Amino acid sequence: MGLFSFIKEAGKKIFHSGDDARKENPAITDDAIRQQQVAALRAHVQNLGLNIKNLDVRFDAADGEVVLSGEARSMADYEKAALMAGNVSGIFKVDNQMTIAASTTPQQAPETQSDTYEVKKGDTLWAIADKYYGNGAQYKAIVEANQPMIKDENEIYPGQTLRIPKLNA
Repeated sequence: MGLFSFIKEAGKKIFHSGDDARKENPAITDDAIRQQQVAALRAHVQNLGLNIKNLDVRFDAADGEVVLSGEARSMADYEKAALMAGNVSGIFKVDNQMTIAASTTPQQAPETQSDTYEVKKGDTLWAIADKYYGNGAQYKAIVEANQPMIKDENEIYPGQTLRIPKLNA
């Protein structure tokens, strides 16, 4: 699941475009703008409270591509980091090159990779849960899997990409 695609103009706005940065400071260089964008993106992912060692973020604004590296503690942290980076306005692709740490408890079953779903106009979490689980009341599993990205379960937006976890039997 290393490469994720997103709608470039959908998502949270966390940094200025180059044009906006130049309006504020006409002398700013392209490299300084890129450094500001990378710092904002790194802070955005780090502030999620995910357990990722040695997080590195590279960003090419011209291509809208982010490359993430480091070591995620779990599959959930790996997936959430990629989705949080991709659900930012201006990001088109996330190449998630992070590794996932080996389990420290041998009896723990390995995590399965989640599905992803791109929210369409008119979607609700209930309808998405009904589609994936056959029961709309299971929408809380989707909310939980997308914390802290979903702060209000009534506020999802078209173009947002969500994790759809496998439910335990």
